Amino acid sequence: MYGRIARAALCASLIAVGNVGTAAELPASATMPPYGLKAGKPYNGQTIKVMAVNTPQFIALQMRTQQFTDATGIIVKWLWVPFKSLQEKVTSVGVAANGNVDIVNYLDQWGASYTHWLQPLDPLIRQDSFDLADYPPAFLQSVTQSGKLYGMPVRSNVQMFLYRKDIFDALHLKAPRTWQDMIDAGPKIRAAYPDVAPLACYYGADGNRQNLFMWADFVRGAGGRILDERGYPAWTSPEAMKATREYVGLYSKDNLCGPGATSNVEQDARIAFQQGRAAMLPIWQWAYAAVTNPKDSTLKPEQVGFAPMPAYRSGDPPTTIVNTMPMSISMYSKHKEASWEYLKWLANPDLDKRNAIERNVNGFAVRNNVVNRWSSLRDPQVNAANSHVQSAEAEALQGKAAPMPEVVYWPEVADLASVAINQAVSGGDVDALMKDASERAHHVVQRELR
Repeated sequence: MYGRIARAALCASLIAVGNVGTAAELPASATMPPYGLKAGKPYNGQTIKVMAVNTPQFIALQMRTQQFTDATGIIVKWLWVPFKSLQEKVTSVGVAANGNVDIVNYLDQWGASYTHWLQPLDPLIRQDSFDLADYPPAFLQSVTQSGKLYGMPVRSNVQMFLYRKDIFDALHLKAPRTWQDMIDAGPKIRAAYPDVAPLACYYGADGNRQNLFMWADFVRGAGGRILDERGYPAWTSPEAMKATREYVGLYSKDNLCGPGATSNVEQDARIAFQQGRAAMLPIWQWAYAAVTNPKDSTLKPEQVGFAPMPAYRSGDPPTTIVNTMPMSISMYSKHKEASWEYLKWLANPDLDKRNAIERNVNGFAVRNNVVNRWSSLRDPQVNAANSHVQSAEAEALQGKAAPMPEVVYWPEVADLASVAINQAVSGGDVDALMKDASERAHHVVQRELR
């Protein structure tokens, strides 16, 4: 649908606490720093610390930071954390309340529980006339709590549908536009390729709640809701229950999934696709590089296609889940103003584009397709460098794109739904399990909202 995915090598992560790299060639002025940075280096000599997940995208940003230091005199130290440990590490920053870390990076779904120790950015945005109009509303929604913006979306992801283009071409199939298209393709794929599962499924409940993303697409697409307007579970409505039975039925009824689907998590499904054991994979857009990386994948770029996530009904836009990993300033930071200067620099539109186009940053080989702004999603150079994956993102974002619920109790409530879905796929009664999970979740919400 958007052409073949270009060759993309997933870079090996650097392991260490980083400091700053060499200067990136971004616009600068002898009299006025770019991107709204304050003139005169008022924070010269201050050092700020950034705690962030270890990704090639962020390593490339860190290696460009010397240009920011040259313009402002602010020194930046990055503290790298694996994703598995990130929630614990970021939470400990708020608990310690000592200001040893100035900027934190986290998954948006954790953000509601951090608002009591994160600095609202709205006053700073007004002060510097920082324009938010270039950000898709779904990305901003993911970092907004009670009408206040608590972070800048710097790692924004949109669901994408990857498929084996060679198999689809051989069977004269088109990229699915609806979930029913995907289901209908299953028997044809199984008949022609008995060793290939039609769909790489991941229903495992390992605490990361990954089995809820596609479920939410089904529920929202069917006209249901995850939580109601008061914040209580709404997934037992007739529309939501029908959609949940259909989601579970991909495994139990439609026979789309391969071995291990009931325990697989996202990484397992991606590996199955990379190894040629599955023909379709719903996942985040960043994964296209991994599934065509010759170091890890048996697939060649010309074998892989991508499209927006399918819609629930023909003619409907897709109901796409987004997530962001924002950067936020700790309220306990002793360098809030200097930290805001760095957030402005990280969020600037030139850097957003360059970090998705340039494949070598001061000696560091990087493949990154993550961008955060409409201007980058629609930029011809960005799309040319990434096989037009951003065009598919932009189409999805113009539909019913939204993050998962952004409430403080969501992780606890989501765990209940995640386990119930896993038990249903493993042979349990779908309706009974989801109703029981809803009742338990109702008590969680009631406790939190007292």
